[in-house]
Amino acid sequence: MTANAVRLAAIREISANEAPAPFFDAAEKTGAIFGENVFSLSVMQKRLPKSVYKSVAATIEKGEKLDPAVADIVASAMKDWAMERGVTHYAHVFYPLTGLTAEKHDSFMEPVGDGTAIWEFQGKTLIQGEPDASSFPNGGIRATFEARGYTGWDVQSPAYILENPNGSTLCIPTIFVSMTGEALDHKTPLLRAQNAMSAQAQRVLGLFGHKDIDNVVSYCGPEQEYFLIDSAFVNSRPDLLIAGRTLFGAKPPKGQEFDDHYFGAIPERVLAFMHDTERALFKLGIPAKTRHNEVAPGQFEIAPVFERANLASDHQQLLMSTFKSIAKKHGFECLFHEKPFAGVNGSGKHVNFSFGNGNQGNFLNPGDNPHDNAQFLVFCAAIIRAVHQYGGLLRLTIASAGNDHRLGANEAPPAIISIFLGDQLADVFDQIAKGGATSSKQKGTLSVGVDSLPVLTKDAGDRNRTSPMAFTGNRFEFRAAGSNQTVAAPMVVINTIMAEALDHIATEIETAVAGGTEFNAAVQAVLASIIEQHGAVIFNGNGYSEEWHAEAEQRGLKNLRTTVDALPEYLTPESKALFSKYGVFSEAEVESRFEIGVEQYVMAINVESNLTAEIAQTTILPAALRHQTELAGNVSALKAADLPDSAVDTTDLLAVSELVTELRAGIAALKAAKAGAHDAGAGIAEAAYYRDAVLPAMLRLRTVADALEGIVADDLWSLPTYQEMLFIR
Repeated sequence: MTANAVRLAAIREISANEAPAPFFDAAEKTGAIFGENVFSLSVMQKRLPKSVYKSVAATIEKGEKLDPAVADIVASAMKDWAMERGVTHYAHVFYPLTGLTAEKHDSFMEPVGDGTAIWEFQGKTLIQGEPDASSFPNGGIRATFEARGYTGWDVQSPAYILENPNGSTLCIPTIFVSMTGEALDHKTPLLRAQNAMSAQAQRVLGLFGHKDIDNVVSYCGPEQEYFLIDSAFVNSRPDLLIAGRTLFGAKPPKGQEFDDHYFGAIPERVLAFMHDTERALFKLGIPAKTRHNEVAPGQFEIAPVFERANLASDHQQLLMSTFKSIAKKHGFECLFHEKPFAGVNGSGKHVNFSFGNGNQGNFLNPGDNPHDNAQFLVFCAAIIRAVHQYGGLLRLTIASAGNDHRLGANEAPPAIISIFLGDQLADVFDQIAKGGATSSKQKGTLSVGVDSLPVLTKDAGDRNRTSPMAFTGNRFEFRAAGSNQTVAAPMVVINTIMAEALDHIATEIETAVAGGTEFNAAVQAVLASIIEQHGAVIFNGNGYSEEWHAEAEQRGLKNLRTTVDALPEYLTPESKALFSKYGVFSEAEVESRFEIGVEQYVMAINVESNLTAEIAQTTILPAALRHQTELAGNVSALKAADLPDSAVDTTDLLAVSELVTELRAGIAALKAAKAGAHDAGAGIAEAAYYRDAVLPAMLRLRTVADALEGIVADDLWSLPTYQEMLFIR
């Protein structure tokens, strides 16, 4: 059997694949399943006493304090509803600092003394659980021998049923904290940050004369990019299987340069996967809206409708796990790594966000004449101030070993955090800086010169795909987040820095008005001051250009190119003071997240470097040596035939021999680099060593291996190639 027998068998199997039959009844009524598996407000209204329902609804919709007295009634109704759908177990679902979802499952069954059992779910069990807290990342908050941690019911994120052919589970979203009260998850600080932002936003709304002010929330609509690669290929690639990205792989003859995949016709097998994932998402109440091919071959995107940020974050985690499980049923692996393939675009998760409430609406809606919309301008100015002051923290929220591979390339914004406002808003704020805005650029129309086609509406400004923070009509889009990351991390910082900016604005206006300044004049003065002090963060140009990097430095904007550069932003006095003032993180929690970030960065590269050395030693080197032996045998045979020297070409043999020597040297150099990590020191020094010594050694080894892939006989190469993985469906 040849070395690539498994690879060739996989190609034959995949080529014969057809789209599987859908996992649902074709007669199912369109739209009837949305939220079917969610213990939603509408379900509660039907099953709970009116007073209990009103209490729970007030907590969910207005952020009012939860009345513990309602827990038993809610738990009983939740259990009955779930058991009617075949559920036997429940799970507190939480989001530890692994970036993944964690679950602790228990049965509703409670044995009694007569040898029988009853089915029970009490309020205290709904409200609180107790998983082991020492086995999750905690950055030194908990010692290994200190195990107690708690999950706490988040009533604002509804319980749902996760279906499985062998039995369904009632899932209850929860926070996760240590016994001493520190947050060990992303949900707890997000809820804290939203509370802080809401308090300051309500102050601002009060200054504008609003009387009936609802709890203010941040909204989020994250676009999710991902790759679908056939499972047979992934299972034949140890790097994809373990690290989630290819550590080797020669550039294919064709990549994405034709732009023919972007928004192209969705392959039938992929569309079948999309149908089944969307049905599963709809049943879970996740409002999936848009699907399409992305730029890179094998890459796709899904985008939901906006939801409250806390719920959107939970739904994002659920979406990713749903995609993973359903992909396997279709013979795919769903890859969320930020850069699974070199040479083509990686995957991001664009975090669209806004702020608002039920009574006052969306605060980032400029209307037709934004120059006259002072409330909008105040909230927009708050974002300008926040991003300028705390750009380092925003960069930190999307820092990871995986995302370092795509930031700054022609597929993702640079690591310099700036704001794109567009022509219309940039002009309005320019007018404010010069003394006051009196006009706004208006939308126009676009005729394409065909009488039978309608006249198209033309926006007042273009979009900018190179900006990390772009205004896109009625929201901002934080484009720098990686595909594999939780949206909770950036939303924690966005809410916190908005709380600070709104606090500053409210205080400035209150002080000015108390001193006799007319309200509108006070607002204009604050807006002008913000543009003067923080306008350097506004950039509407090409973020990919080298000129921008030089200009950004002159403007004083940080360029934190790698995770190692960004992580210390946690520990600045300004960051600690910010999080402490608004009750989002204690100093211990901030320091723990720094330690966890360092640890995860080192572990990720350590695993990748182990894989790189192993694959090079056990797969690539043997293939190269066999090819070298065959070539040497051919040369010897030709010489033995007494052919003239001109007929015996040793070029290929010499090229392979040279690369084999380089490959062996590269393997040795990588092992030596890894061994040197022991002397690099601990913490951020170790992370810097992995960035500066281990990653370059891996890249040098890859360069040699990829050159060998281009000349070693195909029947000796056992790793599935880029052209196979990216183009065979």
